[in-house]
Amino acid sequence: MVKSKGLLNRYVCISGQVWLSLTQEFQSMRAFFKYVLATVTGIILSFVLLFIIGLIIIGGMISSVGADREVKIPNNSLLIINLNHEITERTMPDPFDGFNVPGFIFTKNLGLDDILKRIEAAKSDDRIKGIYLDISVVSASFASLQEIRDALLDFKESGKFIIAYSELYTQRAYYLASTADRIYVNPEGTIDFRGLASQTMFLKGMFDKLGIEAQVVKVGSFKSAVEPYTLDRMSTANREQVESFIGSIYDHFLGEIAESRKLSPDSLRAIADQYAVRNADDAITRRLADGKKYKDEILSELKVLLDISEDADISAVSLTKYKPKPQVASASIRDRIAVVYAVGEIVSGEGGDEIIGSERISRELRKVRRDDKVKAVVFRINSPGGSALASDVIWREVELLRQEKPIIVSMGDVAASGGYYIAAAADSIFAQPNTITGSIGVFGLIPNLQGLYNDKLGITYDKVKTSKYADMLTTFDRPLSNDEFNILQREVERIYDTFLQRVADGRGLSKARVDSIGQGRVWSGQQALAIGLVDRLGSIDDAIAAAANKAGLNDFRIVTYPAIKQPFESLLGNTTDRIGAWFARHQLGEQYRFYEQVKSALQLRGIQARLPFELEIY
Repeated sequence: MVKSKGLLNRYVCISGQVWLSLTQEFQSMRAFFKYVLATVTGIILSFVLLFIIGLIIIGGMISSVGADREVKIPNNSLLIINLNHEITERTMPDPFDGFNVPGFIFTKNLGLDDILKRIEAAKSDDRIKGIYLDISVVSASFASLQEIRDALLDFKESGKFIIAYSELYTQRAYYLASTADRIYVNPEGTIDFRGLASQTMFLKGMFDKLGIEAQVVKVGSFKSAVEPYTLDRMSTANREQVESFIGSIYDHFLGEIAESRKLSPDSLRAIADQYAVRNADDAITRRLADGKKYKDEILSELKVLLDISEDADISAVSLTKYKPKPQVASASIRDRIAVVYAVGEIVSGEGGDEIIGSERISRELRKVRRDDKVKAVVFRINSPGGSALASDVIWREVELLRQEKPIIVSMGDVAASGGYYIAAAADSIFAQPNTITGSIGVFGLIPNLQGLYNDKLGITYDKVKTSKYADMLTTFDRPLSNDEFNILQREVERIYDTFLQRVADGRGLSKARVDSIGQGRVWSGQQALAIGLVDRLGSIDDAIAAAANKAGLNDFRIVTYPAIKQPFESLLGNTTDRIGAWFARHQLGEQYRFYEQVKSALQLRGIQARLPFELEIY
């Protein structure tokens, strides 16, 4: 969200109240029922929370007794990788981790950082003889998948085997499975291989029924984030950009699989176009799989690879429980490379582990700038953008850091709009071919609730004011006047001009050039490399290597910032949110994401520099 100074800041504060509730008058009509219901609900929820927290504390005390006990891994063991959990940038300590309550399901969270470290460690671990990919559904985005895939390919350089087996491979799961020496599928299973798609949910029809008008000010013909509120389908410009960057990601997807399976990209494209793989036999015929087997037959093959008898048990450890042998850093190594993580929407204030707060991230950047032991910095960004004011605060710290130490940006799944803003001042930018980036543009969304208030609820307003603009952006019971719209439009254009200048200065480009590749247009990492928005394609490890090289380091330690909140600190901060989210997911199932979209839409307000409201490729 882009926030301007003065009047617009006042608007942001007040608009939140308008979107999250109707009006104070309407609330007062429901006050009695609200308080009765809130009291009853509060009592019930309090008992539930106290019960669950009590169980967690008791369970934590019991589990802590053996928490530090290392899982014993015998020689000749198999590493099992099953990625059926949320994959975040970093592993977040979770007070619910491993905790079982009847009716509640808490999944293990293993971050991308630990996934990569553990696969890398297994490569040289003499106890691990191979990897068994037991994957069906993977929730990660394509750039994260790329990092995991590259780690698996690197693992194979050790000469150890990788075997993949599943009843059903989704396309993301197959992208990883294609690294395996042999891919097997259940005789009644299949491989889902039909190309990529992206879908946007449009809310204009709902807004029309509710009597809500989304008034839009923007810069950038491709700035499509407002379209769900103003249109019922994609604009021509938006369709053009989506087709372009999805096409780029798809080309890379096919190329990687083709190389691993020794097929041509064109043959894979034809398979998807014809939906030619519909069962296990089709997968084998089309050479996407090497055979069809039941689980007992897979176990027999694994025993052969491990050189153990048929009646012996396989020694195996899951990736979530695998703890590599600790690497003791030499006390003589003083130099450090700091990896600063910035994950989530960009906002002013402290933020959190999955929200980029300008105060928190700026403080961490200052900390590493002033630390003499830190010789270089990798700034890991995974963000769709947000507040331009907050982005500019962070940009300033990146600029100051660059003047004293090398700083290399590593882009994750997405680093767009405000996410690109905070990257622009770095010495160098790394992205994956399938990273989503760019989206250099600005828009404002101002709700007009007159139809909702007057026609749907029968609520009217009357007012007295001392000057022409006294009620501008303080109530939403009327449309903007032409003068008010022009004021907002000029402010949006000013913010966009600043955005262009930041990128032009950081990338060594003219403002005109940045504007030509800006306009809110979204690019893949591969495309961004071609147009000069990024410098190299590569992983976070590649970015660390580049930072070390620029700082002239041979031996160094890696330290990460900001510090992750501890489990009980996290628990006390968001227990209600966690339990509320669990109930919503439990009740809504696959429809939960649509609930999240509508909820986000009702909270979206003010001037924004961010990606379209939800960008999902499947």
